[in-house]
Parts: sequence; structure tokens; C-alpha cells
Amino acid sequence: MSKIIKLKQGLDIHLIGKAAEKLTKLPVEGRYSVKPTDFHGVTPKLLVKVDDPVKAGTPLFFDKYRPEVVFTSPVSGKVEAVVRGDKRKLLEVVIAADGAQDSEAFDIPALGTAGRQEVAELMLRAGLWPFMIQRPYGVIANPADKPKSVFISGFDSAPLAPDMNFVLSAELDNLNTGVEVLSKLTDGKVHMGLRAGTDGVLNKVAGVEQHFFDGPHPAGNVGVQIHHIDPISKGEVVWTIDVQNLAILGRFFRTGKVDMSKTIAVAGSEIVEPRYFSIVSGAAVSSIVKKSNIQPQEEGATVRFISGNVLTGAKVAYDNYVGFYGNMITAIPEGDKYEFLGWAMPRFDKFSVSRTYFSWLTPNRKYNLDTNLHGGERPFVVNGLYEKYLPMDIYVVYLLKAILAGDLDKMENLGLYEVIEEDLALCEFVDPSKTEMQAIVRQGIDLMIKELN
Repeated sequence: MSKIIKLKQGLDIHLIGKAAEKLTKLPVEGRYSVKPTDFHGVTPKLLVKVDDPVKAGTPLFFDKYRPEVVFTSPVSGKVEAVVRGDKRKLLEVVIAADGAQDSEAFDIPALGTAGRQEVAELMLRAGLWPFMIQRPYGVIANPADKPKSVFISGFDSAPLAPDMNFVLSAELDNLNTGVEVLSKLTDGKVHMGLRAGTDGVLNKVAGVEQHFFDGPHPAGNVGVQIHHIDPISKGEVVWTIDVQNLAILGRFFRTGKVDMSKTIAVAGSEIVEPRYFSIVSGAAVSSIVKKSNIQPQEEGATVRFISGNVLTGAKVAYDNYVGFYGNMITAIPEGDKYEFLGWAMPRFDKFSVSRTYFSWLTPNRKYNLDTNLHGGERPFVVNGLYEKYLPMDIYVVYLLKAILAGDLDKMENLGLYEVIEEDLALCEFVDPSKTEMQAIVRQGIDLMIKELN
């Protein structure tokens, strides 16, 4: 049996609104969006115009600096809108679905005899290459690179995260084919991190080296798993892929059609009936979360919709769309209502990691948290707090200070190659200084890419 890697650092945040294991399949209708802003470091060049007909797999735009990396439509229909921002920056391409789900035709080779280049070119043409994320930097992988290994996290430990064994219960064949495809892209191993003590479909995936993790969040982060299994050194490249995207990749190589169907969790305290929905990537939030499934709000209160989890997800409007990499929608109170002396009251229903409230006496209690920061940004205090919540050999404060100072040598030595935003999200949550750590990490990564590449 594989060795269990036990992690002590971290924190499980118990929130109200976990999705029940009930699945609703939604029809392919309405509007869908592909947003260049979901992809770090991509400068999009548009390939379509309004009213152009498209199929699933039709290219919509490509990366100006890597033209082979294209981004395709998840549905068939026609281009309804091209949304631009300041300086004509492309923000999203909106497609009105026709419900037919016609796909572009792709000739799929026999994987047993297919070579690396053939597999990679197919993924590029079908718009599936953005599934491959490179470490370091957390950007879309360079097709010309050959990674030393590929990593997949088979579980998500973030608050209210979906149960991937439930989500992928019928996808074993697609997962196995996806792993076979990944094995063509690297001469190294394909690693899969699994939650210790679970036994589901992901335990049955063939062709992977399994590793079991026991511990609180962020044990499910692929960066933490890489750190404990095969750490990244300077000059090395590792690729990662989300486990749901692995199933989509395998489905493409089994059917020859681009089918971006996925199952997401709709969760959070503001959802009347938290559950799972089968959708196509890029669906509108309003088509998934009906107003009847949103808790009634007090006068003046509003709901925050998040594409992703509460720690790393992106705020989206109700009439906006699920992000390309999103596996869940979370709805929590906005936090725009304030309590007089709320921080000073000895309450049992307030969450704190510093024992400010008596809630530490009930560690498994579920909380209804909002987005209120309860204070403003203030200077760092070096107190060793963050190392209690990050199970990696990284000094968080010193790394962030090196980034703010623009010191590339210190950034390298202090571990920036090993982390992306999600790895420090929990540190940001517990931070008494209210520092936007995730934004600082991305600032450092962007600087390193600019200066060293």
C-alpha cells in the first residue's frame, strides 16, 4: 500500500451550505462565455465576429505570443457578443447556444501508436491545451517543453468543495484515457494525489502513481502535493491538470468531439438547496442558480457569487458566467452590513483562528461567514503565524517582502518557483494584516516571467 503523507499545518474552514449528493442535468441553452481573463499571461487575438456561426471546438481567439494555443467554443450556436474593456482589451466572447451541440470533426489516432507531437497538436487544435498548467508560474504550459512529471490532485480540500469521487463516478473510462494521453506528453510519471481513507472511482484510475494525503486544507492543493512528492528546482518544469479536465480530455480522445460537459457544486449559506449540476463550461450563473434557490435577503443585504471556492474563486455577477477552471459556484453574504462593536462581543457564532471568540471551543461547528474584512490593511508582523497554515518549507513573510522589493534572487531562494496564488490563500485568510497575498504572489510571478524568460 502507498505511504500516507500526513500534514499537520493547515486549517479546515467549516461553512454552512455543503452541496448534497443530488445531481441535476441542465439543458444546453442560453448564453455561454469564454473569458481571456481566466488565463494568466495570455494576450488574446480575436478570430470571430458577432453573428458568426460556431460549433463546439471552433476557435474563438488565440494567444498573440503563442499562436498555436487557441481557445475554442464550448457550444454550438452563434457569436452573440464580443465584450471589450479599456483600451479595447478583450474581456469575453459570448455564444448563444442552439442546443444541438454540433462539434468540429477531429481525427483521433490510436493512442497506442500515437506520438507526443500528434497528441499535442490535437489538443492544441481542439482548444484543450489550456487544461495543462505549468509549474512554476501557474500559466498555460508551453507545448515545446517536456515536463519531468505531471500531477493531478484527486480531491479538493477547500471550503464547501465538490466531492470529486461523486462528480466523476461515471467517468472512469474517460479518466483512464486521459491518463494515457498525459503519459504521451512526459517521459516521467503521472502522479495522482488522493485523500487517505477514501475509496471511490479515482482510486481505480490506471496508469498513475498514487499518493495519499491526510490533513487539513490545503492538503488538496496540487502545489502542496508536488512539494511533498517531487519538489520543483530551478530549471525544472512540472505540469498539472484539474481532475475534471482530465475526464474531458479523455472524452475527447475517445469520441473525437469537443464535449466540455462538467459537474459543478452550487454551495454556500445563501443557497436554499445546495446540490450538484451538470453543465457545459462557461454557462451563465443565472441559468444554474435560479432566484428561487437563493435565500431571501434582509433589506440592504446582498449576495456574493463566486466562481470557485471562497478562498481562491473570482467574484462574478449573477448575470455573468462560470470561469473556465471553475468547479463550483459559492454564494455567501456580501458583508455590506455592519454590527456595532461586533468584533468586541464575546460571541459563539463568530469564527476566529486566534481565539478572539469562544468559538474555538466548538472546532467542528459550521459558520455562516461573509466577505467583511473587519479591518484595513496594516504592516506585516513577523510572528510565525503563516507557517502554521502552509505545509511547505517556505517563509511566507520573507517571500512576500522579496516580491515587494523586486529582489529576483531572494524570490528564487525563498521558494517562488513552488507556489502560486492558491497556495497562500489560507495564509491570506488568517492574516491579521489583511494583506492581499495572492495578488502579491502573482505580481512576483509576472516579474519573474518578464525578467527571466
